[in-house]
Amino acid sequence: MADEPRPVPVWRDVDAKLFHETIVPLGRPAVLKGLVSAWPAVQAGLASPAELARYLGKFADDRPVPTISVGPDAAGRFFYRPDMRAFNFERRPQSLRGLLDDLIAGLGRNDGSARAAQSAPVATSLPGFEQHNRSTLLDSTVAPRIWIGDRAVVAAHFDLFENIACVVGGRRRFTLFPPEQVRNLYVGPIELTPAGVPISVVDFDRPDLERYPRFAEAMDAAEVAELEPGDAIYIPYLWWHHVRALEGFNVLVNYWWNRTAAGVPPPMAALMLALISLRDLPPAYRDAWHGLFEHWVFQAHGEPMAHLPPEVRGGLAATTPGLRQLAATSLMRMFGGGASGRQGRG
Repeated sequence: MADEPRPVPVWRDVDAKLFHETIVPLGRPAVLKGLVSAWPAVQAGLASPAELARYLGKFADDRPVPTISVGPDAAGRFFYRPDMRAFNFERRPQSLRGLLDDLIAGLGRNDGSARAAQSAPVATSLPGFEQHNRSTLLDSTVAPRIWIGDRAVVAAHFDLFENIACVVGGRRRFTLFPPEQVRNLYVGPIELTPAGVPISVVDFDRPDLERYPRFAEAMDAAEVAELEPGDAIYIPYLWWHHVRALEGFNVLVNYWWNRTAAGVPPPMAALMLALISLRDLPPAYRDAWHGLFEHWVFQAHGEPMAHLPPEVRGGLAATTPGLRQLAATSLMRMFGGGASGRQGRG
C-alpha cells in the first residue's frame, strides 16, 4: 500500500468550455480550485460558521428535511451495525433551522457523534438560495442539493451520476477509486444500502488488511483531494468516493447529472437481473455468455453488426424507444410465469 495516495489533479479558472470539452472527456476526477469562491454563501462561511448558519437560515423555513445521526461509539461513521442487518444511524425529520442551531451549538463537541442532512433539494429546503449561488458549469435543469453536518464520515460508494461537489463551508477530504477497484473495496450487501448504492465495508481509519488484504491494492490506485471553502471536485460516473468532513460545521452543494438518453432503463437493474440469471450458471456457460456480452453489449471489438445492412440489424441495431418497450415486455413475460427451465429447441 502506497504511503501517500496520489493527489487529484487541480484545475484553475475553470469555465464551462474547459470543463465540458477538456476535463469531462478525460474521465478522471478533477479539483476545480476556487470554482464557487465568489458565492455569497462561501463568503459568509469564511467569516465564521455562525455567519454561514445565519446566511442559510435566511432561506430556510420550518419544513422538515431528512437527517441522520450516530452516537459517539461510531466515530462519525455512517455504517452498519456489527451484524450488518441494520444501520448504525437513526433517521428522523428535522427542520433545517433546527439542525443549523444544533450544529452551531455543538461546535466545540468532538466526541465521535455525528449528524447531517444529506442530499436535501435546494429548491424546497432553501428556496431562493440558488438564485444567489449559481452554478457556472451546468445549465438550470441540473438541480442542486445540499449537505449540512458536522464531522461525518461517508463510506466509499459510487453514484449513478456524474457529480460536481462544491464545498461551501468547512473542509472535506475525498478519497477516490476508479470503477474497476470494486474487487479490492470489499462491498457490503447490495440489497441493504444506506442510500441505494453499495458501500465498501472497509474502515479507512483502521483497515484490517488480514481480513481485507486487497484493500492495499485499492489504496495504491486511490486519488485524494482535500477541499477548502470555494473549491469543487468533479467525480466521474461510477467512481468510488469516500468522504470525510473535517470540521465541526460543514456545508456542501452538489450537482448530479448523466448523459444517458431519456427513457434508458437504469443499468443497475441490468446488473441485478444478471446476478439472478447468469451468476449461478455452470462456469462454462458463464464464460460463453461473457463472450456474447463483450461482443454485443460492451462492443469490445467495435460495432458488432457493421457487416449487415442497417435495415436488417433488428434488435441488435441502435437502441430505440420501441426496442426498449419490447425488451421490457419480454422481461415481464419471462418473470410473470412465462419462463421455464426449458429454453430453445430440443
